[in-house]
Amino acid sequence: MQWLAQGFHGDMHYMAAHGLKRARPAELVPGTVSVITARMDYLPRSTPEGWQAVEWERLRRPGEAIVSVYARGRDYHKVLRARLQKLADRIAEAAGPFGHRVFTDSAPVLEAELARRSGQGWRGKHTLVLSREAGSMFFLGEIYVDMALAPTAPVTAHCGSCQACMDACPTQAIVAPYRVDARRCISYLTIEHAGDIPLALRPRMGNRIYGCDDCQLACPWNKFAQPSPLPDFDARAGLTGQQLVHLFAWDEATFLRQTEGGPIRRIGHERWLRNIAVALGNALRATGDPAVRDALRRRTQDPSALVREHVAWALAQETA
Repeated sequence: MQWLAQGFHGDMHYMAAHGLKRARPAELVPGTVSVITARMDYLPRSTPEGWQAVEWERLRRPGEAIVSVYARGRDYHKVLRARLQKLADRIAEAAGPFGHRVFTDSAPVLEAELARRSGQGWRGKHTLVLSREAGSMFFLGEIYVDMALAPTAPVTAHCGSCQACMDACPTQAIVAPYRVDARRCISYLTIEHAGDIPLALRPRMGNRIYGCDDCQLACPWNKFAQPSPLPDFDARAGLTGQQLVHLFAWDEATFLRQTEGGPIRRIGHERWLRNIAVALGNALRATGDPAVRDALRRRTQDPSALVREHVAWALAQETA
């Protein structure tokens, strides 16, 4: 409630809309007595040793478009929800019918805190859940149940004096240990935020066009992050290692086709172009590449005022 009162949720009005229902499971699903929490690793199956260094290197290539690792494959909501429901069905086979509802980032549920309290890990200073066995590169899900289950004890925290995540954040969105101002977070700005990206933050976005992994890349515990055994989270060829100018040329039909079944589709084509325009502006400032300038100029008359404004800003970066 204090976090909301400080406005750190930005445009995410749904965070405030449900009041304390988010912290009181039985108010969301009447009859809930216990919560089963689950996590699912999401690094692609082909993830190499030293994957963090590979990702840092991508960020040093201004013309390459960077999509957050979790978003390069299939939409995790669909994958995790289906597997949670399968787990619930197996519990019913063993214990008899029971009242339940499955969630994964889909309702007013305090996922990270439930995960912490149930022993999945501890909260890092970036607020994500950290596990000694899996770092932070995993999704969370829950099953609210009407059965009383013995609680699992929380685990101890292991961040100590480390603040690598705080130091790595490009926009200083981690304003204090365990406190994130979403309005400064690149993940929020590129995904949740619908309007203009604040001018002061645009240069700090670099070539990140959907999400940001920097706080996780910097975390020493992610040397223990595990690849997923599932093909669902393998990176799609059309989204990984692509040049910004190529993605900026997509019309809406191409965008919808290329993002079908993935999480990126939810931001829509307009926000996609807005994000890439910012990244192209940063690339133009860094490289002066004529191909980048030409790609931007082709969108100066875009039907969207939002896109046109970000394109104009990007073109102005050549002389900034």
